[in-house]
Amino acid sequence: MSVSPAPASPAVGSAPPTQADLLDFARRTAADTGLIASLPLDPEGRTWVRLDGPGGSEAWLIGWPPGTGTGWHDHAESVGAFLTASGELKENSLAARLPTDGWRTLELTEDVDRERRLPAGQGRSFGRHHVHEVLNESRTEHAISVHAYYPPLPRIRRYSRTGQVLRLEQVERPEDWQ
Repeated sequence: MSVSPAPASPAVGSAPPTQADLLDFARRTAADTGLIASLPLDPEGRTWVRLDGPGGSEAWLIGWPPGTGTGWHDHAESVGAFLTASGELKENSLAARLPTDGWRTLELTEDVDRERRLPAGQGRSFGRHHVHEVLNESRTEHAISVHAYYPPLPRIRRYSRTGQVLRLEQVERPEDWQ
């Protein structure tokens, strides 16, 4: 299901959307209470609806049941933004530029971990190869968020983490999640 929640910009033929454009789109989309209320919520698993993002970007409305998360991952060559529309999400991220290819295991330094709490109305943008995990730590409340990526996701790399060791576990392509 694809939905057009808000006027997309920039216009055809103009520059691709920036991280700021994607965050602005997420903010405007999250303010559409009818759209947010229309997302079907599942008590056990995340739900999502694909949206028409600005300037050829890929966008998603995602529902997060209590206690769910993404696991560690990145969005490869895409820049992105996400914003919590309802509830609260937590983002754990790495403040380090990782090699993009050719590795399976990395030992992280002690000072790379960042934590950000994003209650309703709060969001963030990020650059290429941003490694993070997003969590709904509530025990009782769903969270809903809006995400946008440009260019449309070419792949997602999934990682496992034990202490300071990060391991590449899987590379997903668009056909794996659409």
